[in-house]
Amino acid sequence: MSSSFSDRLAVLPQYLIPKQALTAFAGWVAGSQWGGATTGIIDWFVQRYNVNMSEAANPDTASYKSFNEFFTRPLHASARPLAHAAYVSPVDGAISQCGQIAGDQVFQAKGHSYSTRALVGGDAALAAQFQDGQFATLYLSPRDYHRIHMPCAGRLSRMVYVPGDLFSVNPTTARGVPGLFARNERVVCVFEGEHGPFVMVLVGATIVGSMATVWHGVVNPPRPGTVREWTYEMGSISLAQGEEMGRFLLGSTVVMLFPQSVMQFNTDWTPARPIAMGEAMGSVV
Repeated sequence: MSSSFSDRLAVLPQYLIPKQALTAFAGWVAGSQWGGATTGIIDWFVQRYNVNMSEAANPDTASYKSFNEFFTRPLHASARPLAHAAYVSPVDGAISQCGQIAGDQVFQAKGHSYSTRALVGGDAALAAQFQDGQFATLYLSPRDYHRIHMPCAGRLSRMVYVPGDLFSVNPTTARGVPGLFARNERVVCVFEGEHGPFVMVLVGATIVGSMATVWHGVVNPPRPGTVREWTYEMGSISLAQGEEMGRFLLGSTVVMLFPQSVMQFNTDWTPARPIAMGEAMGSVV
């Protein structure tokens, strides 16, 4: 049996399960406050996924009123020092893929790619700014720290909510579902940086109850099934490198786009490599 066929077979059940209903239920459970039962769920999760609570600003699992509060826990101030680099990793997790955008095609996995236009919700003018540019797809596993930070300083210009599917975003699904990251629900955040525009796309997934940004709060739910867009006066929302920009309530993926001839990835940034928020990601070309 070929690996590509086995991957497609492995994700087949995801086409059949009621992903929206399952996600809504998971969001309700994660936001509920059940006292000792909530602490029990958190303790099970910590043990099951080997979560390093010594890095948390508050390591006492009994102090978290809901699973969401635990899941989006802040780290203590010294846990993630920022590297002296033009671009730093915005998250803890693993590199799914990174490298050059081939024209307008972003590489997903062997045999799969998708267009920048599809990723950003159909905006051709926005997508054109990243023709032959650079991209990074970063996967956050359940054990990871789930706040998202700025890879470099930026001024927010737009945010677009794009409705979509809620497939899992783990490596097996990335190999088995065509156009996964341009197909799932996502929040597209457009910034202007010192060296030009860049985009950070927060990708939803099965049981990702919601995604939030620091300037808006929770973006979803609601899930109206239509594109929603917000525009911001340039400079009204400016975030420094390493500053928090958003978070996932349950884990997912971040996709970043950079224009051509602006940044280059560190040579050690290769697929499947673990990463930590704040580590050096790349330099200016």
